[in-house]
Amino acid sequence: MEQLKELYADQLRDILDAENQLIKALPKMAKGSRSEQLRSGFEDHLEQTKTHAERIEQILEALGEAPKGKKCKGMRGIVAEGKEILGEDYEGALKDSAIISAAQRVEHYEIAAYGCVREYAQLLGENEAVSLLGQTLEEEKETDKKLTELAQTINLDAAGTGAARSRSVGA
Repeated sequence: MEQLKELYADQLRDILDAENQLIKALPKMAKGSRSEQLRSGFEDHLEQTKTHAERIEQILEALGEAPKGKKCKGMRGIVAEGKEILGEDYEGALKDSAIISAAQRVEHYEIAAYGCVREYAQLLGENEAVSLLGQTLEEEKETDKKLTELAQTINLDAAGTGAARSRSVGA
């Protein structure tokens, strides 16, 4: 169990770094969004992400572990891809569709990470952590669901814009 506890703490530090990277990236995603709903969603998720980071710090503190020392390379790559999307020439709904795609990659990564650490906490008998991590996991799933719902409308707008451009180019 000692090795599992070490893995658990290591993964928590990794997630904490991922959350801190998102705290820096989310305002940029909000600023790049055309849709008011998408922008507002990113702003709301920023506040939620700050709470997620605080929860991880609380769990690490209860374990007697330092909250620093790990860099999340996976999130660094996902955030870098998102930054590339923000720099593309996409406009309007097409840009929002691309931003949603990047945001959902983030959410899926987080869902996987939180699911794993919640199970470690369960095995280690860390009941308070199980509760906190489960709450965060559900919030990440809800954010992904909201992004999917927004995408259903925004992607249709993007497809319409793309079709109009294709007609004007071929004319």
